[in-house]
Amino acid sequence: MDRAISRTFIAYVEDKPGVLNRVVSLFRRRGYNIESLTVGRTHEPGVSRLTMITTADEDTARRLEANLYKLVNVLRVRDLTAIPSVSRDLALIKVKASAAERAEILEITKVFRARVVDIATDALIVEITGEQDKIDGLVALLKPFGILEMVNSGMVAMTRSAEAAPVEPPSGTRPQRASSAA
Repeated sequence: MDRAISRTFIAYVEDKPGVLNRVVSLFRRRGYNIESLTVGRTHEPGVSRLTMITTADEDTARRLEANLYKLVNVLRVRDLTAIPSVSRDLALIKVKASAAERAEILEITKVFRARVVDIATDALIVEITGEQDKIDGLVALLKPFGILEMVNSGMVAMTRSAEAAPVEPPSGTRPQRASSAA
């Protein structure tokens, strides 16, 4: 029996109202949790890209992919789990920072290749980009200073190859929709 692992799905969808709701509802109806979800524009006008992280075994992942294709405005779906890819998350962390503590906090951010994007008299905001382990490491070191607020953008991912993912599914791979005349 396959064991459930973290899976990364990319879905190219038409940029229309209600599409995100239909995708999320599919996961909800099937009882699967979306651990991370990001949506953004692509280089193609009218096309958005969803990056979804969920935990699923191999069989469930295949069914989720097939069910995503059945949604009207879904153009292309890809499971990146076994494909060499680059994934990144962005986090903004607001941390207490007295004048005496600032130098130490700045040194910590350098180690993580993070950067300070805002400084106030009693706090600063740190921006970090990377994999979740890297972000978690920085958060652990900043906690003793007092984290006031934090937000993660959600994971985005892209394959490593030079080949661009086509927006339209290759001919013949999109499952046929059931006829409503039945």
